Amino acid sequence: MNKYPPKPNRSQHSTAPPCFKFRPKSISFWSPSVSLRCLQMNPTRRFKRVASKPNRSIQPSQSSNDLETRTSQRSKSVTVRTKRKPRQIQPPPQPKLKIESSPVSDPSFPKTTILSPGFFQIDALDLAPRLLGKFLRRDDVVLQITEVEAYRPNDSACHGRFGITSRTAPVFGPGGHAYVYLCYGLHTMLNVVADKEGVGAAVLIRACAPVCGLETIQQRRGQQTEKPILLTGPGKVGQALGISTEWSNHPLYAPGGLELLDGPQPEKILVGPRVGIEYALPEHVSALWRFAIAGTSWISAPKNTLRSP
Repeated sequence: MNKYPPKPNRSQHSTAPPCFKFRPKSISFWSPSVSLRCLQMNPTRRFKRVASKPNRSIQPSQSSNDLETRTSQRSKSVTVRTKRKPRQIQPPPQPKLKIESSPVSDPSFPKTTILSPGFFQIDALDLAPRLLGKFLRRDDVVLQITEVEAYRPNDSACHGRFGITSRTAPVFGPGGHAYVYLCYGLHTMLNVVADKEGVGAAVLIRACAPVCGLETIQQRRGQQTEKPILLTGPGKVGQALGISTEWSNHPLYAPGGLELLDGPQPEKILVGPRVGIEYALPEHVSALWRFAIAGTSWISAPKNTLRSP
């Protein structure tokens, strides 16, 4: 009997059990010795990566600081721009009114006398040039008359040709009263009755120059301007004075309300045919019964028909 058991036959176990088939390789792959070998073979590779990480992390931080600095500078520049005051465009200086040199602007103007009734008791053709330079006053508005037209009895352009009616009755009143009518139902036209009662004559106020109450004039006219367009026209004069047909037959020589005040006599005047009376007879259309102050821009159109007498 053998002392030792018989050795197993290797041929009977030529193959290892499945569970032990890949163990040697797995043990050798995951063993500490293998990982240690890898570290020994490449000792600087991991350290390079670790050392490079701080460098990569520093660069973004530096760029972010630069970005913050740039954005802060931009925000500062923006705030500086917002602090700048907006550029103000100054309007061009407006021309001064020539009427400022008139005696009306003098402090003694309130002492100017009202024209007497006898001043108006003359022929309309004589009264018209005498009204140039005189002043119309209502409330705080004062206007200087610069252009007029005369309308006489037996004149085919005068409203008196229709006889006495409810509309034309003031024309036949005594001189010195107002005759106010509507033109085309829109424009208020102011006339100064001339001559004696029953004659039927008047003088139309065609244009004026502002003296006092410019803001009131602009408000009534609806125009913020100081140019002659403000008062060069009979309808504009009536609107600037704020009158209506109810002022017709009002005495212009009475204190209060609408007054006609004395003023300087112009040095030179211009004459020409009247405007808008094409319906009248030829001799009345061509009659030089339009009068204006020479050398002033406060004259209505047309100006090319005016000339020295």
